[in-house]
Amino acid sequence: MPNITVELLAGRSVEQRRAFARAVTDSAVEILGAREQDVRMVFTEITADVVANGGVLASEDASRAGVVAALEKR
Repeated sequence: MPNITVELLAGRSVEQRRAFARAVTDSAVEILGAREQDVRMVFTEITADVVANGGVLASEDASRAGVVAALEKR
């Protein structure tokens, strides 16, 4: 039984999480031979001020500013 944990910056829509869950479940069934009903996925939403990439908080990373701003508008 695959247990999949997904961490995402907060702001993704239910539709996006639903589509992602479907795609990952389909892949687990195809690649791992798992039964669809046994694929468990947990989404954890995190904010841009609690994750860092390359030592820089996502909320302060100029290269991620557009992504973070778009997610915050939702």
